[in-house]
Formats: sequence, structure tokens, C-alpha cells
Amino acid sequence: MTSVKEFRVDEPATADGLGRGRFVFTDAYSVFDWGRMPDAIPKKGASLCTMGAFNFELLEAAGVPTHYRGVADSNEIVPLDEASAPPTEMAIDLTQVPDLPYQGPHAGYDYDAFHAAGGENYLVPLEVVFRNRVPVGSSLRRRAEPADFGLDDLADGEWPDEPVDLSEPVVEFSTKYEQQDRYLARAEADAVAGAADIDALESLAREVNRVVTERAEAAGFVHEDGKIECLYVDGELRVADVVGTFDENRFSYDGRGISKEVVRQWYKANDPDWVAAVKAAKESVAGRETDDWRELCDPDPDPLPPAVVDAVSELYAAGTNAYTDREWFDVPGIESALDAVDAP
Repeated sequence: MTSVKEFRVDEPATADGLGRGRFVFTDAYSVFDWGRMPDAIPKKGASLCTMGAFNFELLEAAGVPTHYRGVADSNEIVPLDEASAPPTEMAIDLTQVPDLPYQGPHAGYDYDAFHAAGGENYLVPLEVVFRNRVPVGSSLRRRAEPADFGLDDLADGEWPDEPVDLSEPVVEFSTKYEQQDRYLARAEADAVAGAADIDALESLAREVNRVVTERAEAAGFVHEDGKIECLYVDGELRVADVVGTFDENRFSYDGRGISKEVVRQWYKANDPDWVAAVKAAKESVAGRETDDWRELCDPDPDPLPPAVVDAVSELYAAGTNAYTDREWFDVPGIESALDAVDAP
């Protein structure tokens, strides 16, 4: 179980080969790495499964290897266009995911043990992040200056209170299995990747970004940023997890955000004590023997109001309809859905 989707194993992966399994997408959601939040967003699971399958099939058509095998429909695994309804189950190839031991605040995580167990068949313990734009909520604004990306023409060299387009996509590497994500310098990312080649990971991320960006533009979206995860098997990288959804990536439509960022911003505006407590808990584990900051966080998050749940639900569904150019869900159009989210 992840925070938002269940993980089912039909045939386990071994040191010598891939297994087979499924993602079962739920209507749960997660923000700020909290895990499952106290309520659910109807249609979210089916929206993400549909959009993820659509993107995997675009990638396969472009020659990008993935772990995707199809979607479940009436107990069969079929291509997305043969599904009779928005799917909630995605069939995938499985790789090994070894344990990543935590050795305390000074020694950190034991990636040598992870790779010794993974051998030539493992999930690369990195998230490869690509950015085409720097939105107001992007973490990049806290970690870098505009001049680092050739944006010397910005006033006073400061990030403005509006999105900034990058002349070329930026690729970064972040940890995946640590309790708190860390952005890594390239040399450390190379070590964390193990046998997987860091240049090949970057090239694969850029190709995925190209495919998703082109589809987004065709559907009237702006693709701002996103990430991929990859499995490594016998020298080959394949795109894993889920790609190009409103949870993994950030999109905008007609200048308005359409992604999980909508929910993040609601919590920042309406439950700031919890957001501050999460930040403080993450900072407080530095120097401790435990790396689980959640047990130090008090209070728990508030649930979303019903009107917000309904609006976000329709936004996910309407966005999926628009992106895939198919009316999977009986909901208002995307502009109406955005207006509902913006309503007080």
C-alpha cells in the first residue's frame, strides 16, 4: 500500500526476472508527504489511472520502455481505448524493492546494502524531476537563484510573484525512499542510482517530459514540472510508477493551476497550524536516531470541507477528460471545474 494506491502482486519479482502485479488506484490523497489524509476525493483514483495509462501508451508509442501492461476491464487486461469505463486498476511489471536501512543521523541510509540486495533488477531509489517552468509554489525557488538558470533579466535577481518559464528544461535528482526527500548533487545521485547510469536517467526523463509536454499543449494545458521513477533490469531502464498525472506533475490551464497543488494551497490557507507543525516535525528529526517525523507531528490535518471535495473531484475528472480528449466522466467542462475550485 502506498498513500494513495494499493499494490497487488500476482507474480513476485526475483533476482533473475521481473514479476507482475497491479496498481489499484484509490480516492485517497496525500499532501506534504503526510500519507493518507482524513477524507477522500471521489473520481480521483479513476482519473489518475486513466491519465497515467494514457501517458504510458503515448510513451510506448514513442519508443520509451515502461513497466505498463494495460488496464483491468471485466477481469481482462486491455489497452486503455478498449476499456468500457474509467479504469481503477493498472497492470504492471514488477521489480525488486530492497529495504533501505537507516543507520542513524550520522551514517544516514545504507545504499550499499540496498544495491547488494537489488543486484541487476531493482527500482532505482531516485525520483528524476524535470521542470519547464518555475511556479510560485516550486521548491526550486528556495534552493536556487534565478541567475543559476540564465534568468539574469529578472528584476533585482529575485523570483517574481508569478510563474517563470525556463528556456531549457531543468533536470534534478531527489531521494525516493528516505523519510524526507532530499535533492542531490549529481555525484551523490550517481552513487544512489547504483548500476543505473545517471546520464541515461536524465535522458529518459527529458524524453518523457517532451512527450507529456507535447500532449499537454495539444490539449490546451501548460506542463510545468513533473517526475519519473525507473526500474533497472539487466542493464535497461524502464519508466515505472505512474507518469504525467495531476498528482505526479504540475499543469496549468488558461493560467490556472490544475494539479494536487490546489489541495496544498487550501491547506496552507485554511489549516496553517498543521502545515507549520509538519514543517517543524520534519526539521526536528535532524540529529535524532529516528527518521520518522510523523510521530513527532501534532496536530493531525483537518478534513476538506464537502464543497472543496466536490470541486476538486470534478477538477480531476474534467482535467482527465480534456487531457485524453475523451469524455470518461460526466462532469462539467474544465473551465467550469476551475471556476468551482476558485469560488470562495
